[in-house]
Amino acid sequence: MRSSKFVRALPAAVTAVLALTAGQAVAAPSSAAPAEHTAAARVVTYDAGGAAEFKDAVSKGAAIWNESVANVELKPAASGQQANVRIIADNGWPRTLSTGLGRGTIYFGRQAVDEGYNTVRISSHELGHILGLPDMKPGPCSSLMSGSTAGVSCTNPYPNTAEKAEVEDSFGLVGAVTAAPRMYRD
Repeated sequence: MRSSKFVRALPAAVTAVLALTAGQAVAAPSSAAPAEHTAAARVVTYDAGGAAEFKDAVSKGAAIWNESVANVELKPAASGQQANVRIIADNGWPRTLSTGLGRGTIYFGRQAVDEGYNTVRISSHELGHILGLPDMKPGPCSSLMSGSTAGVSCTNPYPNTAEKAEVEDSFGLVGAVTAAPRMYRD
């Protein structure tokens, strides 16, 4: 009985789809030209209202990620908007409590800054956790997620190719917005 209703409804559904696409031609991608990224980036909003003296470093860290990846965009939350990410300055060591991909709280700890670590690198690193990246310790300065193991002389705030690819993959997948809460302590 169910299949006969389906069979009767099928011509109407096909007709509706054809009517919606009538006159539209779709070209196959040229093998000579690379495919362009046309999907809209997922927006992750952040609130740096509690970042105190680190607000500028947070803005720079977000800008670095925005120029490095296409599948996600970090934007300051609009006034009155609930942000996906809160950034709070405190006197401890920098750490991130991720409550899911693109969500959580960053504690911008002054302890690392007092020890000489670069504020923009700290910001980019902690935002990397929000974007789903784990620590990669020990690691070289070329790895943003190596964090403090690269030493205080390391000021590189940019993700490397593998880190960019992992974020692109995470935000490019349908349904990738769920993840278990995690605490990253650098």
